[in-house]
Amino acid sequence: MNITEKILASHCGKKEVAAGEFILADVDIALGNDITAPLAIEEIEKLKAKSLPHPEKIVLVADHFTPNKDKESANQCLKVKNFAKKYNVKNFFELGCGGIEHALLPEEGFIMPGNLIIGADSHTCSYGALGAFATGVGSTDLAFAMLSGKIWLKVPESMKFVYHGKLNDWVTSKDLILYTIGDIGVDGADYKAMEFEGEVIRKLSVDGRLTMCNMAIEAGGKSGIIAPDKITLDYIKQFKVPKGKVGIFESDKDAKYANVKEYDVGKIEPQVAFPHLPSNTKGVSEAKNINLDQVVIGSCTNGRLEDLRIAAKILKGKKVHANTRTIIIPATQKIYLQALKEGLMEIFINAGAVVSPPTCGPCIGGHMGVLAKDEKCLATTNRNFIGRMGDKESEVYLGSPAVAAASAVKGRIAHPEEVASRKKKL
Repeated sequence: MNITEKILASHCGKKEVAAGEFILADVDIALGNDITAPLAIEEIEKLKAKSLPHPEKIVLVADHFTPNKDKESANQCLKVKNFAKKYNVKNFFELGCGGIEHALLPEEGFIMPGNLIIGADSHTCSYGALGAFATGVGSTDLAFAMLSGKIWLKVPESMKFVYHGKLNDWVTSKDLILYTIGDIGVDGADYKAMEFEGEVIRKLSVDGRLTMCNMAIEAGGKSGIIAPDKITLDYIKQFKVPKGKVGIFESDKDAKYANVKEYDVGKIEPQVAFPHLPSNTKGVSEAKNINLDQVVIGSCTNGRLEDLRIAAKILKGKKVHANTRTIIIPATQKIYLQALKEGLMEIFINAGAVVSPPTCGPCIGGHMGVLAKDEKCLATTNRNFIGRMGDKESEVYLGSPAVAAASAVKGRIAHPEEVASRKKKL
């Protein structure tokens, strides 16, 4: 079996499972946010449930329209908060202690290798970076998981993606995943587990691996996953992990895959996804004279500390372009505080950028950076669909924190080398 099949078998009481098989599996973590959890709550309230069997396995995060942008979003958050109190859900995170869910959960030690995590948010697939099976579900599925501790799944086929060689200057995990999505298309891994491996993946930090797995859904993937190794185990050492919580799985050499793709990363330059699909990728050198009204560095894809450090390397001692408003969004409060201690916030503010509290806001066109008609934005987010960040006649381009920071300085989509000295290369 491959790693995905082994994890799923371990969660449904079987010695083995195969792609296409339907299973009822035990859930380790069930996640909801201020948009998706209220719908699940409504279903639970219809059934008049007096209690939940495993409240400790539920995590609720207010992050999409927070800080509350209007009375509707405020009521959504209040509904989740009241539900957490009523059903003794201790893991409720909002302003002051929280952040963007897919950065917050790994940071707080909720995600362990070998776990099965479901979340009513498509980018739940991020957690495969730590060797877990993680996938997005609908709100009614979340309600079922909260009520029963289980989830109904079809075992997905797996695709293997192997990355060889040495990364070029300023090429990051965001560029690898954009390039991959550009190669296979937005439905190239439809309902498949995307398994990432190779010497390049093994050298990525946990932050970089989270970025890779985060965007598996943009290729139609059911999940993204990287087998745990020393980097994974070193990362989870910081948490007090209950005995039996960790399961170390890896794929057998004779495991079956729907397809295997191999890439020489030395042929990849920093990437940009053009409107209006994440698969519409080109090398940054092909982005000629595309002026920008806005740059956003943040989101569950690229709002982690490593991302902010990369942006700060480029922005230090420089100013963002007068015509390009630049918004920096640390993904969690802890990331915000560490960036403050390291002097990154001073660099951003001196450069003329605005620093926002942790929020999904602009990524979904919610607030803190909504686009007007005909405006163009380069963002480190994960989707650039029509109207994704605001007006339907705006345009969103996707790139890495390095490309975003360089573009903010130039006022147009730019290669990091146009701004940063070679001494500051990654």
